[in-house]
Amino acid sequence: MAQGTVHAKWVEGDLFVGADRNGRPLLIGHDDRREPAWNAVKPSDLLMLGMIACSGLDVVDILAKQHQHLSDFEISATGDQSDEPPYAFSKIQIEYVFRGDHLNPALVQRAVDLSENKYCSVMATVRPGCEIITHYRIEEA
Repeated sequence: MAQGTVHAKWVEGDLFVGADRNGRPLLIGHDDRREPAWNAVKPSDLLMLGMIACSGLDVVDILAKQHQHLSDFEISATGDQSDEPPYAFSKIQIEYVFRGDHLNPALVQRAVDLSENKYCSVMATVRPGCEIITHYRIEEA
């Protein structure tokens, strides 16, 4: 079983410096008491970013193996969160936008399905407690 440790150190106010398992830093939170306010990534946004990045890495790899050539690729996620603590996500909508010449829609759909249902660990972790709705579109380059 793979294991990794991430770390977060409180700086002040609501600001932390996080580090991934390789020590790469990331600012998380905010401190409105400073002038100017230090703003950083919202923790719940990190969850959605992690999910779409995880899936995106899978999709790019799968499409390359299928000899599908992307010229551009974007993913966005929109989350519905409760207004009450613990502010859990009830639904996350993901949109994939693929750009390339003559991309095969069946292969694109297969890459998305494989990522979402087999390979993406973040999506597999979130899915049991949250509805995930995905859409994709293909645009010619």
